Amino acid sequence: MRPPRSMWSLETLGRVRLSKYFYMREFLYSEIANIHQLQNIPVDPDLAIENGRQFCTHLLDPLEETFGRVAIRSGYRSPSLNQFGNDHKLNCARNDYPQECHIWDRGSGDAAIAGASIVIPWFADQYDSGRDWRDMAWWIHDHVPYSELWFFPKLCAFNISWRPTPWRTISSYVAPRGLLLRRDEDPVEPFAQRKRRYADFPTFKRHHAVDENVFFA
Repeated sequence: MRPPRSMWSLETLGRVRLSKYFYMREFLYSEIANIHQLQNIPVDPDLAIENGRQFCTHLLDPLEETFGRVAIRSGYRSPSLNQFGNDHKLNCARNDYPQECHIWDRGSGDAAIAGASIVIPWFADQYDSGRDWRDMAWWIHDHVPYSELWFFPKLCAFNISWRPTPWRTISSYVAPRGLLLRRDEDPVEPFAQRKRRYADFPTFKRHHAVDENVFFA
């Protein structure tokens, strides 16, 4: 697929179904792009779609099936938009930062990465009432093949990313701040202790991939 050059081709890109629950259009919205009148269009749509499908199928679909709606706070960013955000200190990492997961079309094979900043309303309500963000972090660790998690104070939003070979790291700006789980290290909490944290969570629901050629009507 060529990079969109018209409203109609961008509409076609937005209709691409990435997984059972998610379409490309949901990930193209950007407050940075809107307020600064910039475009947020993939340089390599096919690669963005390929990596986005892996991300949504393996990570977001299981979350949606288990907890209900997953809200996308920040999805795909084009390299130029992400660089603009970094240059202007708008909470965007450098384009070459290894953990920058929003640029879905910058790598393939072992270098592939895709991710988003999301909120799970089911858990955000409990977090607002004082629940520990680590309850969700350890549930994800024990149930889905994430690569990186990074938690934030507002709404308990978190970055979640996919790689072909996951790094399995967890960090947070919420107390206790810092690195909860390093790459290639075992969790500091044993499984039995982690399991008690999320004993009241909904039953994990496994998902099934859908036909990748299904579009919005």
